[in-house]
Amino acid sequence: MVTIREHILKLDPKGERFAKVLRATIDQLLDGEHTGRFDWNELHKTEKTHAGTLIEINLLHEFGFSSGHDMDYLIEGIEVDCKFSQRNYQWMIPPEALGEICLVVWADDHKGKWSVGLLRADREKLTTSGKITKKGNRDGKFRLTKEHHSLVHWIWEDEALEENLLLHIEPDSLQFILEAGSASRRSPGQAKVSELFRRVQQRRINRTVVRTLAQQKDYMKRVRYNGGARTALRKEGILIFGDYPNHQAAAAQLELPVPRKGEFVSARVVEAGPKHGDRVRTRMDGRYWVIADSDEESQEAPILPETKKNSSE
Repeated sequence: MVTIREHILKLDPKGERFAKVLRATIDQLLDGEHTGRFDWNELHKTEKTHAGTLIEINLLHEFGFSSGHDMDYLIEGIEVDCKFSQRNYQWMIPPEALGEICLVVWADDHKGKWSVGLLRADREKLTTSGKITKKGNRDGKFRLTKEHHSLVHWIWEDEALEENLLLHIEPDSLQFILEAGSASRRSPGQAKVSELFRRVQQRRINRTVVRTLAQQKDYMKRVRYNGGARTALRKEGILIFGDYPNHQAAAAQLELPVPRKGEFVSARVVEAGPKHGDRVRTRMDGRYWVIADSDEESQEAPILPETKKNSSE
């Protein structure tokens, strides 16, 4: 077990790759672009059951594990079975994995946490789930008994899962965003995306969120100038910073969260004046701008500097 742990840590010292796979797999199951779903609880039972298989496959591809002869993986010459559960310690161990090492994975999108550990599937430490006949019905599975939870050797425990924003914003804000789409017959996706950036400011928003609300292949069209949210919100003084270097620099100067790859941050700005004193500011369109106070009247925002000439993002 130590050998497997060391090998995994060598491949992923901080758990960043595991975290990326878990986030991507949950998003793959939700399939927001086509379904508009963002909540694990909206998945069908068969989809939830399929999550374990997808995570097993996606981890195999991410880390280049060899397929095992009897178990899912062969790591450093050792057979390893991969088990996932959305409820911690509730992994279902099949009879063929008894006595083997299991890579046990847990992730909960509502809690925003994930864990990965190793467990030797000792029959004496497991409780039966389902029926096993005298002939050894292979449909019967086992779970770790509560008193033996300590047998899990955690590699990472209770790490932060990349936030599913739509699950964690204020309910009132979410309602406004979703209802904006219902109220727009012409372009519900555009209405929801624009309302998102209006309601959720000074906070990182990733492209998965935009894709889920836009529900279209070219979802970035709903963010860009030339008719997207940047155009729609400009009159209200709201800027949408992206992952362009110039956008990132301006966001940093305003002491906003800096958008990372595939992320956006919106904020309402006003032109800097004497009343703003030495407040942090950034220069755009030949003028200085600061983050607006809630009671300040809206001004038309400047055009954000672009990295590439004629770029529309």
